[in-house]
Amino acid sequence: MATVDWESVIGLEIHVQLATRSKIFSGAEAAFGAPPNTRACAVDLGMPGVLPVLNREAVRMALTFGLAIDAEIARTCRFDRKSYFYPDLPKGYQISQFDQPIVGAGVVEMEVDGATRRIGIRRAHLEEDAGKSLHEDYADMTGIDLNRAGTPLLEVVSEPDLRTPAEAAAFFREMHAVVRYLGICDGNLNEGSMRCDANVSVRPRGQARFGERTEIKNLNSFRFLRQAIAHEIDRQIGVLESGDSVVRETRLYDPRDDETRPMRGKELSDDYRYFPDPDLLPVRVTSELLGEARARVPELPRAKRRRYREDLGLSDSDTGFLTGDPDVAAYFEATLATGCGAKPAANWIMDRVAASLNRSGLDVSACPVAPEQLGRLIARIEEGVISGKIAGMVFDVLWEEGGEVDAIIEARDLRRVSDAGELARIVRRVVADHPEQVEQFRAGKEKVLGFFVGRVMRETEGKADPGRVNALLRDALAP
Repeated sequence: MATVDWESVIGLEIHVQLATRSKIFSGAEAAFGAPPNTRACAVDLGMPGVLPVLNREAVRMALTFGLAIDAEIARTCRFDRKSYFYPDLPKGYQISQFDQPIVGAGVVEMEVDGATRRIGIRRAHLEEDAGKSLHEDYADMTGIDLNRAGTPLLEVVSEPDLRTPAEAAAFFREMHAVVRYLGICDGNLNEGSMRCDANVSVRPRGQARFGERTEIKNLNSFRFLRQAIAHEIDRQIGVLESGDSVVRETRLYDPRDDETRPMRGKELSDDYRYFPDPDLLPVRVTSELLGEARARVPELPRAKRRRYREDLGLSDSDTGFLTGDPDVAAYFEATLATGCGAKPAANWIMDRVAASLNRSGLDVSACPVAPEQLGRLIARIEEGVISGKIAGMVFDVLWEEGGEVDAIIEARDLRRVSDAGELARIVRRVVADHPEQVEQFRAGKEKVLGFFVGRVMRETEGKADPGRVNALLRDALAP
């Protein structure tokens, strides 16, 4: 029996929690981490007689996203009631958008393994979030926290254009960067500011018809998304190759056991009994509001990567790191503004700065070393004022104590030994003190030169120019 060459088909639904101060249909504060049910209001609770009022800022943020991906913008859209029962949804329905979303079809370009992929966006619609079920603190019971209920969400629905777990993770990462650059979401995955549902199916390669799909709910990690999809693909292939059929259902991913498990049957749109919300008027997007949204669209990650490659000569790995987080990109550009070289700045940020931040558990926005000081430090290396080793010492002082680069260099007498006569005297003394190593070098053991360089650098406390030291040593060691 011939082995089937299976192809996976993946689409993502990404839930973006919009960073507005208020909920989408009430004036209640949208805040993470407050004690349970202290941020829930009468609108969130679905109390009789309350009326929702649309949050204008949430609309503006949705439009900003749509413009950023060159999507179709609905000049008129409406809200609908999506009816279902769940304990964290007191009203018994969710206010969402069905057949008239605010953002229509668009495209997101991303890079995977050096190739550019264009992923279609089917729609992006506004809706309110539900509450949250709490299980850990209640023996044999479930608590309900409605603080999150009513938080504005933008649900971004991709076309089923993704083919591998790696592509799906790259797309989620690209969307994470885009919404952060736009300033419409803080992107905190641990707090649920972004989460993702993955629709996965498989089919024989070359077949046009889609296979039956399953939905994996509530993934809030790039790594878990990739692992969950990979497991689900393998599971579905195993089901089909055993002669059974894939069941349309919603599943959850358990990272501890690296497996997906059934959660419930997957609803169809008819099951939700959508109908226009009678308490909310249709939304008309004015030219003024559209202009406000357009003015908020900055240079996005893909364009920034291209500019860094073409204008600054940086590699793909450099640009990927520097543009993945808008705060890192801002830090890099502030460093460049001091006039230092792009490649040295990229290297310092990706190496010393990143390592120090990771060690201290800090984000780059809280970096103790200001980008202006980092740029000045790099410039002093380029000017020959200090060596790379001494620069590392200055960086540590900046990190631990603060201060200013030039003041630290002067106060600690860290300038390079630039007096040619003094450096030559040190070299001669080191050579004279080690006759055995001199003979070894003259006998052809080139590696011994490193021994002499180390001794000279120790004598000068690392302040000598290694290139100059090498040249002087070769002259002194010549027979």
